[in-house]
Amino acid sequence: MVHVWRRRFFRLDRHLDRFLANVSKLHLTLPFDRATLVDTLKECVRRSGLDDAYVEMICTRGTSPTYSRDPREAINGFIAFAIPFSWVANEEQRRQGLNLFVSTVNRIPSRSVDPTIKNYHWLDFIKGTFEAYEHGAETVVLIDEDANITEGPGFNLFAVTGGRLTTPGQGTLKGITRATTLELCAELGIPADESPLSAGRLGAADEAFITSTAGGIMAVTRIDVSPVGDGKPGPVTASLTDLYWQKHADQAWTTPVD
Repeated sequence: MVHVWRRRFFRLDRHLDRFLANVSKLHLTLPFDRATLVDTLKECVRRSGLDDAYVEMICTRGTSPTYSRDPREAINGFIAFAIPFSWVANEEQRRQGLNLFVSTVNRIPSRSVDPTIKNYHWLDFIKGTFEAYEHGAETVVLIDEDANITEGPGFNLFAVTGGRLTTPGQGTLKGITRATTLELCAELGIPADESPLSAGRLGAADEAFITSTAGGIMAVTRIDVSPVGDGKPGPVTASLTDLYWQKHADQAWTTPVD
């Protein structure tokens, strides 16, 4: 999926690179080339009449004409649609910061389902989300088998400690907004790394935020009931958020619908 802001796709090429790579990894086949895919996504936005949109592209395994369970015989399908731009966090949550819960639920192991391939195998996230709600939180991140932070349902996570950013490097989708944030850090001269992040390190961070196509960069101000830093969105998060939205007017980072 990719979002459109003021009639411009944001980082469309990056989204297409990942989508096409994932289609190949899953032994799927699209019925058209990349240029036709771009035209199809643009046409979805045109027909929707939306200026700000969330555009989904899905390649499905499909079924075999003979109902064989052999995946090689399945006729793959493609679905695309545009809906109004949606946010992982509502307006109040974006202003005050999210209340995050670190779940006891393990993320599906990478050796079972490759997390770098975007998919909707989300039963672990659903279970963790209900656990978060039971503890009065608004959203959740799951841990891996070594009790390190992985990701949440539809977002990556960053911690800021002593002015340095850390985001989990294993067991997560390499989100486009995650990669964009690392680029913005380089532009602003903010040190950042991809490395294991324990729940303890996350809880002791000065700031924390999530990144998602559905909303960009959004502060986390409470983790497992305790405040992050002073309990307010921090200056590093604010600087990155401001630059992220400025990039939506940059022709090098966007693609016009029309």
